[in-house]
Amino acid sequence: MAFPAPLPGARRRASCTMRAALALLPLLAAAQALHRGKAYVREKVCQEYKILGKENFRTLTIIANSRKYSNGTFEEIAHLVREMVSLAETCCAHGADPSCYDAGSTALSEKSCGAGSPFPAHPGTAECCSHEGLERKLCLAALRHPPQPLPRYLQPSDKELCHAFRLDPREFADRFLYEYASSYSQAPLPVLLASTTTFLSMVSTCCISPAPTACFLKEKLERKTLSLLTLTSNRICSRFSAYGKDKFSFSSLASLAQKIPTAPFEDLLPLAEDAAEVSSQCCDSMAEDCMQKKLLEHTAKVCAALSARDGRFAGCCEGKNLMENHFCILAMPPAPAAKLPEPPEPTNKELCAKEGALHASRFLFELARRHPSLPEAVLAKLYDSSGKIRGECCSSKDPSACWDTKRQRIAAELFPFLEKADQLCGQYNKLPFLEFKKRLRESLAQAEPEPSPAQLEQLLEQRASFASSCCLPDSPPLLCASKVSSELGELCEKDSCLLG
Repeated sequence: MAFPAPLPGARRRASCTMRAALALLPLLAAAQALHRGKAYVREKVCQEYKILGKENFRTLTIIANSRKYSNGTFEEIAHLVREMVSLAETCCAHGADPSCYDAGSTALSEKSCGAGSPFPAHPGTAECCSHEGLERKLCLAALRHPPQPLPRYLQPSDKELCHAFRLDPREFADRFLYEYASSYSQAPLPVLLASTTTFLSMVSTCCISPAPTACFLKEKLERKTLSLLTLTSNRICSRFSAYGKDKFSFSSLASLAQKIPTAPFEDLLPLAEDAAEVSSQCCDSMAEDCMQKKLLEHTAKVCAALSARDGRFAGCCEGKNLMENHFCILAMPPAPAAKLPEPPEPTNKELCAKEGALHASRFLFELARRHPSLPEAVLAKLYDSSGKIRGECCSSKDPSACWDTKRQRIAAELFPFLEKADQLCGQYNKLPFLEFKKRLRESLAQAEPEPSPAQLEQLLEQRASFASSCCLPDSPPLLCASKVSSELGELCEKDSCLLG
């Protein structure tokens, strides 16, 4: 099994051991599911170990645990990997006691719960450690760190790569696997496995080449599609993990509405739902080609639907490499604000009907296309709040009275906030950063009541931090959700905000 076209270079370099690892991924999925007894656990782990061999089992263990504990240190991950590999090596040997694996994994769980544990710390560890036996082990196995706000891996220069590789090839490979897998922890495991394996193959090939510069150039070009797939799938799956399928679908709809505000709801909704379906099927899939295949199919649908409507989409879609086309669309900035009539608000009856969620999403879509610079985190907050309000009003004794009250508050609270957020991100996206901060300082200084110099500087840094983190298309969802809540806290008292 090889990584699918269009990755001929990656496929050509894939060794038999990498192919074995990829072929084993469906088995790994089964091993990571709820265990059906102790013998089942040992059987699956030992099958993995024997098929892969010690070194490839170790490599896969580094990647899997670096993804799982993306905030763990290299030393913590390395310690955990040593223990897991040693356990497999000892208990999967011919003639090993059948109880060896269970006893060893129990000892590992006790070590995890002990004071000064060398393993990656997790807030949920204490809760898991209140259980015993298999229940404790399953609980610890289910722990997972939230994704990194932004990928932190920065690829060194070719000379730096080769210097580190020559000093200690094994240490270099281990650190790279840890840094890359923890940075792109939300990318599907098959994508990470292919990406890291081909990268290490590139380094080991080019650092002994008589012409390393030409070698690196050739290999990087061959890895370009795979690199884009890793970056893109990490971003997509981070949002899917943070939002869930329905909210992810709305986020995709709002993003398209801001990029092509002249396209109608009926044209964009199926594309947004298709994007959510791709994420649902592939973010946790162990099928080696799921993400690439489905993402390219989705890109072809977007291009077919929108190229004739908008020149920017046509430009992104004219290339032959669909992965590059998809990345171009993702990175596309919002369109200038279009002159559109006021959107019709859904009636109280529509909002409480069977398709109330669809009517609410349509209205939020209309807001997004009229506020193209409104950050994704604010739109996501709107989505959450609309569901909360619908739940409150549609279950109340007098839904119409409830909705009438909410509509008054929306006019007083919501629309002014949306205008400010849209303006802030609009300026951030158009202006050089220093000019943006200069204008922001001027507008804050004119606010009522007039802030003191210390307050002005605090507000300036707070708003500038919000803009630099959350106004861009690839803003981290969890971090920006927190920043939106903080900004709303400045405007509202306690829980009085509709968006609170």
